[in-house]
Amino acid sequence: MSKYKCIIFDCDGVLVDSESIGNQILVDMANELGANINLDYGFEHFKGNALSVVANHVSKLINKPLPNNFIEEYRRRSYQAFKENISPVENIEHVLQNLRIPFCVASSGPEEKIRLNLSLTGLLSYFEDKIFSCYTIQKWKPEPDIFLLAAKTMNFLPKECLVIEDSITGVEAAKKGGFTVFAYTAHDYNDELSKIADKTFVNMLNLPCLLTEN
Repeated sequence: MSKYKCIIFDCDGVLVDSESIGNQILVDMANELGANINLDYGFEHFKGNALSVVANHVSKLINKPLPNNFIEEYRRRSYQAFKENISPVENIEHVLQNLRIPFCVASSGPEEKIRLNLSLTGLLSYFEDKIFSCYTIQKWKPEPDIFLLAAKTMNFLPKECLVIEDSITGVEAAKKGGFTVFAYTAHDYNDELSKIADKTFVNMLNLPCLLTEN
């Protein structure tokens, strides 16, 4: 039996395999403006951050303001790319099918993006009425507000919940809120998450066993 009463999943990189898609588009758009960066740079500096933070970072890289439609154009390009290429994180549906405790999703993305990607990957039915977006409260990770909202709405205390994250920003947010956090490390190429998460795992099939460990 799990010692946790609720699981709060991040979305991008935890439920849906979208990080490479979204970050590559950000890198491409930054390079079109003269940034001269690669995907590794994108993962290191963009992953898990609010889009406004990323836009500000790119503006500093190129040392000039971004086009007014930068974020709008990113949404357009990324939504199209998600429709063509997104897939669920490997083995996540098996995990969701077999969970015996409540769970939800808390993401930095807008709710329309969360719903789109969960729908495209066949996961939306698991999360209807259990979707929490930073855009709703205008508070972004690494602040803990979205996790605190998710826990409160699900009727659990932070200490009763487990957060599953894949970014430094997300892990920091969960820890600030008093949550236990496990990091999914399939794309943690520099082994950064093991230093700050309570536990790490590289395959979703490992998660059920971790839920029962002391």
